[in-house]
Amino acid sequence: MLLAFDVGNTNIVLGVYKDGELTNYWRMSTDKGKTSDELGMLINQLFQYENLKMEEISDVIISSVVPTIMHSLQHMTEKYFNKKAIVIGPGIKTGMNIKYDNPRQVGADRIVNAVAAFKKYGGPIVVVDFGTATTFCAINEKCEYLGGSITPGIIVSSDALFQRAAKLTRVELNKPGTVICKNTTKSLQAGIIYGYVGSVIHIVDMMKKELKSDDVKVIATGGLARLIASETDIIDEVDSFLTLDGLQIIYDMNKSKK
Repeated sequence: MLLAFDVGNTNIVLGVYKDGELTNYWRMSTDKGKTSDELGMLINQLFQYENLKMEEISDVIISSVVPTIMHSLQHMTEKYFNKKAIVIGPGIKTGMNIKYDNPRQVGADRIVNAVAAFKKYGGPIVVVDFGTATTFCAINEKCEYLGGSITPGIIVSSDALFQRAAKLTRVELNKPGTVICKNTTKSLQAGIIYGYVGSVIHIVDMMKKELKSDDVKVIATGGLARLIASETDIIDEVDSFLTLDGLQIIYDMNKSKK
């Protein structure tokens, strides 16, 4: 069985694959201060709850955008799983030609998402990942990663508003159903959610024009993907496990190295 880690700035999503199929997954907070032992004991508890044995894991693969947690995470996999993890980065085979000015600057999660999206849905394709930052990535029909855009995530944007505006209090991210609102709570919800939807639509429309194709698929992933997708038909598919699936695909390409 394969254990895959998708380490983001806010959350770590981990999943277990058996024979190429995702059988178990969990989401936990990204805590840069956790030691390898704390991580190991937490994951051990998750495994025990699902009646999984740590010794059944044959390999580990990690995608991370948080460098400060990597030492603890890699040490944990060696101590508790007796495995040296495959880490997404230079030297790892992905099957994708990166057209970025400096390919080393592309976040590991963006490459993993691109690999999974092209494998599962073909190209040309736009991948929108709603995380701490929202990333937009464009891949053409030749399996070339062309680049993309990065915007502040919806929660980061709303947090900044509440911190700077003394009289505005935090609100839940619920859709009010209208933009002509009669109280401050719903006015904030409308502006945050529908305003964000509008920015997503505009960026995706521009990407489609730059891709110069009438058949561009748009795939969304990340924690708030379904909320945004429910307000626009510009998103063709919400794939909650796109990044984990990408890790499994890349593992298959690189397992011979192990």
